[in-house]
Amino acid sequence: MYAVIKTGGKQYRVSEGDVLNVEKLSGEPGARIEPDALPSARERA
Repeated sequence: MYAVIKTGGKQYRVSEGDVLNVEKLSGEPGARIEPDALPSARERA
């Protein structure tokens, strides 16, 4: 299973346990964040 998230002005396809290096986030390096998943086409209907 995967999710599509949006952070730093970009979209990423991620699975549980993935680690991303992203830009434009406030906070300490190495800090854990939990961005919202974007709704899929089926969820929007």
